This record gives sequence, C-alpha cells and structure tokens, in this order.
Amino acid sequence: MTQELLAGTIDHTLLKPDADSHQIAQLFEEAIHFGFHSVCVNPCQVEKANNFLKDYQVQVGSVVGFPLGASTTSTKLQETESCIQAGAVEIDMVMNIGFFKDGNLDYVADEIVQIVDSVSGNILKVIIETNLLNDDEVCQASKLVEDSGAQFVKTSTGFYGSGATPDLVQLIRSVIRSETGIKASGGIKTLAQLEELMDAGADRIGTSSAVIIMKEFRKN
Repeated sequence: MTQELLAGTIDHTLLKPDADSHQIAQLFEEAIHFGFHSVCVNPCQVEKANNFLKDYQVQVGSVVGFPLGASTTSTKLQETESCIQAGAVEIDMVMNIGFFKDGNLDYVADEIVQIVDSVSGNILKVIIETNLLNDDEVCQASKLVEDSGAQFVKTSTGFYGSGATPDLVQLIRSVIRSETGIKASGGIKTLAQLEELMDAGADRIGTSSAVIIMKEFRKN
C-alpha cells in the first residue's frame, strides 16, 4: 500500500469534549499535510472545518447522536441537517442501541431511513457500538443498517472498551454485501492494527492516532 492509499482510508478524528481551537486547527493542517480522506469533528466545529478545508480534497465529517445514540429521532434529524448545512458531507450516527436491544427494530430501522434521506445524497455511517452487542446482535444490527440504506456500518464510538478488532470486522463483512462499507474505529493506534483491520475487510479507519500511524508507515 502506498502512503497516498493508506492516508485515503483514514478519517482523522478529534471528538474529545475539551478539544480547543488550536487542536482543531492542527487537525485540519495534519489532514491536508498527509492527505487523509476526511476529518471527523463534533457538530460545532463543522463550519470551521468547511471554511478551512474548502480548497482541499479533505472531506468534512461529523457525528450525530454521539456518543450514546439515545437522542430522539427528531433531534438526530435536526443535528444532521445542521451539519449538512454547515458543510459536512459524511455523517457518523449512533443508532439507538437500547431500542435495538429491546427488539424495537422497526424504530431503529425507520430512524436510519430518515437520516439517510436527511443527508441528501451524502454519506451515512451508522455506529452499532459492537462492544455492547453479542455476535448475533452484531450480525443483526449490521444487516439492519445495510437494509435501511446507509453506506457504512461503523463498529464503535471508541467510548466503550477497545473498539474494532479483526474478528468483529470479519463478522460484519460475512453478513453484508461487498458494496456496503465497514468503518473500523475505537482504539486503533498502530499501523499493524490498521493493516489487520483492512485485511479483515474494513474500508475506512477512524482514528485519533492517524499522524502516529503515518509516521510509523514512513519509517518502514
């Protein structure tokens, strides 16, 4: 894999609640320097990201219902619309995990369908929070996300345990079509982890350690 291809798989992420303006600006500059696919920032930073990156190839992404997924559908829709209007072209939305585990699948699916419509042709990645699900639930949630029209199943917020593993990515890939993407995220800190996840079937990597990974790649 070339450096360009590697960087193109990465969503360079900063979602800490205490991220300040200097750290956010540094994120943007790093994304430009390395050629990352996108930055992923909290909704309040989307307009700043769009203004900073509008003349570059780096995409702007944000999160909805993050990190719990327990917002109402109307709240998630408002948040999505606000992010899209501010310039986001990729949305990572946390599904309603509690309702999913209760078996309220119609609600969960309908919510995803509404968010798909709301992103207006842009990219929706649905976070299923694999650390809170057993294997059967991971498979069921992945299929539900795909059948509801989202472009990506995303493993984790990174707020609960270790996040993505090759086994989890392989499990998700075994039940969804090849054209549906998998975004692996949560605890990805090394080049070896990234390569294992990509080999397992991930299409995109979400990480706050992207610069460390790229520097590791350059040393090899």
